[in-house]
Amino acid sequence: MEKNFKMVAKTLYGLEEILAKELRQLGASEVVIGTRNVSFMGDTGFMYKANLCCRTAIKILKPITVFNVFTEDDLYKRVYNIPWEEYMNTKGSLAVDATVFSKQFTHSKYISLKTKDAIVDRFRDKEGTRPNVDLDHPTLRINIHIDRNICTVSLDSSGQSLHKRGYKVANTIAPINEVLAAGMIMLSEWNGQCDFLDPMCGGGTILIEAAMIACNIPPNLNRREFGFENWIDFDFDLYKLIEDSALKKIRDFNFKIFGYDIDAFVLSKAKENIKSANLQEFISVRKQNFFESKKETEKPMYLVFNPPYDERLQVDTEVLYSSIGTALKHNYPGTQAWMITSNMEALKHVGLRPSRRIKLYNGKLESKFVKYEMYEGSRKAKKQQKITSYK
Repeated sequence: MEKNFKMVAKTLYGLEEILAKELRQLGASEVVIGTRNVSFMGDTGFMYKANLCCRTAIKILKPITVFNVFTEDDLYKRVYNIPWEEYMNTKGSLAVDATVFSKQFTHSKYISLKTKDAIVDRFRDKEGTRPNVDLDHPTLRINIHIDRNICTVSLDSSGQSLHKRGYKVANTIAPINEVLAAGMIMLSEWNGQCDFLDPMCGGGTILIEAAMIACNIPPNLNRREFGFENWIDFDFDLYKLIEDSALKKIRDFNFKIFGYDIDAFVLSKAKENIKSANLQEFISVRKQNFFESKKETEKPMYLVFNPPYDERLQVDTEVLYSSIGTALKHNYPGTQAWMITSNMEALKHVGLRPSRRIKLYNGKLESKFVKYEMYEGSRKAKKQQKITSYK
């Protein structure tokens, strides 16, 4: 039986707890939460599973060595001495990504270049030829992480970022990151227990992620490839076993997932993406002004949405956010409404008190993911009803 090894899953700020929970549920051991990352133990099959099934991971890294480094020559020598021929051959290609948090090393691109030089020099010295560099589709993607004087060299098992699910064929202005969208839904604790609405759905990312969560569809099922598929030790049969097992866990969903947008062209993009994800059975979208809409059922409902921030879409945020508050208060009783925004000033104009505020980042923008609980009747009456029920 293959021994477990350490891996590191990278994620977005604020989603670390959610990712740790995902990893535990998938079967990881020794799960440790860091900042924007979660480390864990698992075998090769679990590495395949984590890439396929983790909704809030951006990368799954496999560290192969850790060492102290004080100069650029130290880095070169230590990287040169790694037996790279165990991981690739000269017919393959490589790319190096570097992240540095150090006074000695301040230029990540130079660290990447120095690492690449050490690897190709080793191949040239030992075999007389060298692998090529391919920044887009390398055979082996290598990650260098320097924290002060500690250097961790990892193999990137994911390849392209895992937010690139493979279903998005039509882009819109200011699309939300798929990992962030999934994380928001999971933070809201919606998992298919009632109807779900994105009232400003844009290209449909939140709707698609919601449908995959509700049906327990592996989020990266539509990807063209993972990085590990190009590794010389890739076990195709093991991967197919993992994939088939995940597909057997897909479940039925008996509620509605729907989206509104006022832009017919944008809605056409959403429909293309939904079709690409093969989720037309579960998601419906229509042209509708949210502010003129009303909740169409008396049953509980979740709203999760990403309104314009006035960053890339020019809007009158004061009017927009005031209208959001009015629509929620008067037209959507019995709902949990969650929205993300980086415009803290505009948030004040909603006119409702959020019951939760979670710090997240949408790209480089510090944002708040806020929850509004819209009760049937007044909140005071709801509390009184709870008190009475305990008597």
